[in-house]
Amino acid sequence: MKQLYRILPVVLSVGIFGCSNSSTPESTAAENTPAEGQEEFVSSLPDSAPVLKVATTGTMPPFSFQDDYGNMQGIDIDSIRALGEEEGFKVEFYKETWQNMFDTVESGSRDLAISGISYKDERDAKYGLSQPYFFNPAAIMYAKPELNINSLDDLQGKNISAMEGSKQVDQAQQMGKYNNFSTRTTAFLLYEDLMQGKVDAILHDLPILQYTAKNHPEQKVTIVPYEGQDNPSAQQVILMAKGNTELINKINDGITKLKAKGKFKEIEARWLGETTSPTASAYATTEQAN
Repeated sequence: MKQLYRILPVVLSVGIFGCSNSSTPESTAAENTPAEGQEEFVSSLPDSAPVLKVATTGTMPPFSFQDDYGNMQGIDIDSIRALGEEEGFKVEFYKETWQNMFDTVESGSRDLAISGISYKDERDAKYGLSQPYFFNPAAIMYAKPELNINSLDDLQGKNISAMEGSKQVDQAQQMGKYNNFSTRTTAFLLYEDLMQGKVDAILHDLPILQYTAKNHPEQKVTIVPYEGQDNPSAQQVILMAKGNTELINKINDGITKLKAKGKFKEIEARWLGETTSPTASAYATTEQAN
């Protein structure tokens, strides 16, 4: 599906299951600290409920980002809160860099990580991954219509960029030869490079590109998804320590229950609206009204 939008880049701006809950929440401005402030969400669980330490980037809307008060918001934030309410645990969010999410889970200082994490075989071998809870296909975004990019093959000979450590890096490196291939540490830097003409195209998750395009409609871009429902890497998962069987089972049990209740669809609609499937066989072009 090819989608045409207008976009302006902006700064995107323990419980019984794992690590202990001994640290005290601090300021939200620094990384490695829990988010706090004026928070709308109020848990229905008792004060005695176990608290899980959750690593998240806080820089990847619509999955994980901070509001004006520094509180974590987004699809993944709502999802893990819903899982906690279903399974009887509260959550405490810690803002981490992309790589630190994985490192802190591996070290045991965080119970789990959630922030647009896609399934990868190497991740499955190293960490405990949940069953999929969200369809998150990769996509290409470009700003010059004359490029007419319809697939990864069309990126050969061009300047492209993807987020460091992402599945898109692996996919791009496997597909072909590029004039220049670079990586960035945040989604904002990718968008900034594209809008400044430093690269011809960027690769990222479709919901992230769609969300940004819909909310910032000043410049035209084209978005081209290239993964289908049957692609394992298009499935979004929650990451935990490999040996934490109790937590893995509890998270999977909660995902199964919330899927049956339609909760994840409800969360998706809240952040992305009622969207059609990005896996339609025919390309469709949509232009946002100004």
